[in-house]
Amino acid sequence: MKCDKVIFIEESLEKSFNELSEEDSIKKAIKRAIQTIYEDFSCGRNIKKSLIPMSLINKYDINNLWIYNLPNSWRLLYSVTSSAEVEIIAVLLNWMDHKDYEKLFNF
Repeated sequence: MKCDKVIFIEESLEKSFNELSEEDSIKKAIKRAIQTIYEDFSCGRNIKKSLIPMSLINKYDINNLWIYNLPNSWRLLYSVTSSAEVEIIAVLLNWMDHKDYEKLFNF
């Protein structure tokens, strides 16, 4: 299912993304992920509500979480929401390496 737009949750996250070198493999992978999410927001793995870390719920006031696998065990976290105009919006929350991902989910 196509979404109307893909945005960053915070300006600081978008700034961090923009500061990555164009040659950075993670930046290239995130760009591909954004396009894929735009074309089908359900392309990632949906996390059960009971497994969403409270830290993310409290920080971003989200009620759903999707994980998109990036190369080299990195993960892109995003949530799907809608606006008053009935737009479907994918909101990028963060990207992290596997170590930080495991820490977040207490593996």
